[in-house]
Amino acid sequence: MSHSNSSHLVSPSAPSWALGMRRITDYLSQDCLGGPRPWKAAWVINFQKAGTFVFMACLMWVYQNNSPAAWVYLALHGSYGLVWILKDLAFPDPNWQKKVTILGGINSFLFVLGWYWVFGWLLISGTSRPEYPLPDFAWFALCITLCLLGCVVMIAADAQKFFTLRVQRGLITDGLHRYVRHPNYLGEMMIYGSLALLVWHWIPVVVLAWVWLGVFAVNMVLKEASMSRYPDWAAYKKRTWWLLPLVL
Repeated sequence: MSHSNSSHLVSPSAPSWALGMRRITDYLSQDCLGGPRPWKAAWVINFQKAGTFVFMACLMWVYQNNSPAAWVYLALHGSYGLVWILKDLAFPDPNWQKKVTILGGINSFLFVLGWYWVFGWLLISGTSRPEYPLPDFAWFALCITLCLLGCVVMIAADAQKFFTLRVQRGLITDGLHRYVRHPNYLGEMMIYGSLALLVWHWIPVVVLAWVWLGVFAVNMVLKEASMSRYPDWAAYKKRTWWLLPLVL
């Protein structure tokens, strides 16, 4: 799930297409059809994250799949969900504390969070029968490495943001933010990219394209429009990369 949502101050210079996309996603995930708001957004997200390990283990039992790929997937996706819960307990993201309508919470699960569970189903059910470009053990090592590094980048970036902004508002230009402007998104993209590589099917590619372009990219564009109000923004932007050093 994306990290930052609509709590950023949005600059009037923000692109109209990004503002339009934000209004659509906010309505669908937070305000859809109005009515009671019994849930925090964090509860919906944490339900999916905490349930991932159990769900994947149940899939392995149902399909009697004890292959190395299934066990690696369970370890990676299931553990990432538990890492997220620990992160939420230690330094919860204030953006997810807002209340959402019942249909808004359901939409968040149906259109984003639930599709992440489909990744594991594709692999464990045998719907995806991957033929990796490298030998299995080498491909597993690649996916595990990418997922672990992604978890570290995501956790470090979110912790830095949470604890820095408690004592000082403004641009964060050191730590991981010294090199890239959106390390939290980079970390999560590495995590889900590793899962997609392990599944090796076209459906995760479509899901990640939608999330990364329709949600992550919009959030990053609006975040940068907000940060542009700081006097040192131009210099900071010039010496950093959007996501990947030396690439983007």
